[in-house]
Amino acid sequence: MSSTPSCTAGSSGRWPRSTTSRPGRPSAACRSCSRTWAGGSRASRTAGSRVLDGLDGAPDDHGVVRLRAAGFVLLGRTNTPEFGSTITTEPAAFGPTRNPYDPAYSAGGSSGGSAAAVAAGMVALATASDGGGSIRVPASLCGLVGLKPTRGRLSLGPSMGEGWSGFSCPGFVSRTVRDTAAALDGVSGYHPGDPYDAPALPGPLAAEAGADPGRLRIGFLTHHPREDVPGDPDLAEAVTRAAALLEGLGHDVAPGGPQAFGEPEFPGHFGAIVANNLAAQVASLGTSRGRPVEPAELEPRNAAMVAAARANSAADHILATQWVDGFRRRMASWWATGNDLLLMPSAGAAPFPLGWIPPTDLSIAFGRTAQVVAYTSPINATGQPAISLPLHATAAGLPVGVQLVAAAGREDLLIRVAAQIEQARPFAHPAMR
Repeated sequence: MSSTPSCTAGSSGRWPRSTTSRPGRPSAACRSCSRTWAGGSRASRTAGSRVLDGLDGAPDDHGVVRLRAAGFVLLGRTNTPEFGSTITTEPAAFGPTRNPYDPAYSAGGSSGGSAAAVAAGMVALATASDGGGSIRVPASLCGLVGLKPTRGRLSLGPSMGEGWSGFSCPGFVSRTVRDTAAALDGVSGYHPGDPYDAPALPGPLAAEAGADPGRLRIGFLTHHPREDVPGDPDLAEAVTRAAALLEGLGHDVAPGGPQAFGEPEFPGHFGAIVANNLAAQVASLGTSRGRPVEPAELEPRNAAMVAAARANSAADHILATQWVDGFRRRMASWWATGNDLLLMPSAGAAPFPLGWIPPTDLSIAFGRTAQVVAYTSPINATGQPAISLPLHATAAGLPVGVQLVAAAGREDLLIRVAAQIEQARPFAHPAMR
């Protein structure tokens, strides 16, 4: 994902009034990147890298066309890690994005620039995209609402059909559930030729905010079932408190989740598919600029991923995607047997300082990245909708989000429950003060 144009909605009345911006003038930032909307008419893209220097941006993608039609005006661009392949926004080309709650800490990634802009109060809403957690992790670290939609809910066309073999979905970060719901209403929809089409929603998502979700059956995880993912007391406390809140709201809440969630083979298959897509993207950029991208032009993380992908065969890639197909069915069976929502941490680590994911010690970098996305990346593989909500903070006052996951196509249920939670425990945004 790349640095991103920002946009502010005009007062034409076509966009629902934001609950967090000044009256009649809701605001937003738009991402322009390799896995999401172009963000402007031929807006230049950098993808957090100097490799794209001199390349023209693409025409408006469908999401940006719909944003413009809703009254948004483009303002500028925000930061992203190189090619969106890590979970902190610290690109060598442009420097780090700092967390508004503590400038020594990461804003997350890859939509870290968008999240920092919203958390700091620069805008009320920002577009983002999520291929392994890149909406939900920055939302968690910056104290925001971040919803990854169902695969196919928002189009990546016309310049792309899918991102990261279907893992990546565009969406938003905001400070309120209602703003996120209204924004999704404005841009959702199938376009002819899209490879996926999400199940139809019963009505506008904005109308679901405040609607009664009914009595739901909710499972929760305070610790990851895979042994390679370390526990964290802040994450466990965040989920435990959220579970108690949901129970107090009348839901049936009990420990447990999909058995498939703990399958140890998942990270290897997921990582291989992402690396293969990155290698293809880098090769395409070389073709576009007329000369191959050399390893020295990439950050060490991406050079290593591209090298690993080039050692894979086409059959290896197909076998990995077939394994993920089975994983998706095994995961879906939990929701199909009477469960409504899964509650768990958003990020697999508490807020972390800049530099915690080192640029050159790749063993540490890949291990910590895998830890952070341990709760989010499986949901990218399944294509289900998930939302991160700002319900906890560390002793130092840094935000910790919790994540709710619904069955495919059930963003309506997520919005209903998220709004119910927000009403019962309003979200605070002290970084804006």
